[in-house]
Amino acid sequence: MLGQLLAKYGIAAVDGAGLSAVPLYLAEVSAVIFSGMPPYKLWMRPPVEGVIPPYRTDAGCFLLAEQFGCKAMIYVKDENGLYSANPKTHKQANFIPKISVAEMKEMGLQDSILEFPVLDLLQSARHIQQVQIVNGLVPGNLTRALAGEHVGTIITAN
Repeated sequence: MLGQLLAKYGIAAVDGAGLSAVPLYLAEVSAVIFSGMPPYKLWMRPPVEGVIPPYRTDAGCFLLAEQFGCKAMIYVKDENGLYSANPKTHKQANFIPKISVAEMKEMGLQDSILEFPVLDLLQSARHIQQVQIVNGLVPGNLTRALAGEHVGTIITAN
């Protein structure tokens, strides 16, 4: 749907072998749309337990952004960012504006707004040293984050 809506602006939706064209699209229109699921048809790390792949959409987006050398990774979600507990089930959860991967792991925030495997990816990344989570339901949040403003939660590698 996003591909159809943004096509008039020259923003393409790519998949599979089309991922090789991402650098071209980024150079030409500074944007591209792709599925967040990693390309499991090409390669997949087996899960430690069970059969569900360890990397889903959050990790897939991070892996692609890291692979193409992006400077930043902003996740647009339906929450203001990271909380001490799931705010949908725990009304007393505290908002966390900034946290490191080590702190997040120490707190054991398994039920967080971001897939936990992304934390390991962030720690070993070469290009992306932090991710930002913003609430896409609040008008202007993404624009402010793209302008470098601290909106939502920032999770740092260190």
